[in-house]
Amino acid sequence: MALAALLMAAAPPLITAALPGVELKAGARRVVSGLRLARETAIRNGDPVGFIIDVEGRTVKIEGDFPQRSLPKNAVVKLVAAQSEMQGDDIGAIRFFPDGSSTGGRIFLGREGRGGYQIGVTWLTGRIQMIDWDGSD
Repeated sequence: MALAALLMAAAPPLITAALPGVELKAGARRVVSGLRLARETAIRNGDPVGFIIDVEGRTVKIEGDFPQRSLPKNAVVKLVAAQSEMQGDDIGAIRFFPDGSSTGGRIFLGREGRGGYQIGVTWLTGRIQMIDWDGSD
């Protein structure tokens, strides 16, 4: 009985500590799925489609009739995109074309000083890949 009580007392802090990491990974996966949907939409419709990232507002949106999605509130978001796709310092896009290619770019989603995830889009093929990011550029 005492062992069960000890385990139940220790579990909530462990779960609470793990939540920011889980939330961050879910946000990174949301970005990846949004990028893939934008690419598929461009190929299917035969028109370029942008995946818009608002770094300051921590939101992402696919051009057209798609809903805006929020990223974790405490996440550090960085964007490296083609200059032609930047709409100021805080808003930019990665654009996909009907042949599957893109303007390319990288999105960093992490926590200050603790790393997180880097989502890269290859310009030639439009390939989307998520890898762990150690926090450096």
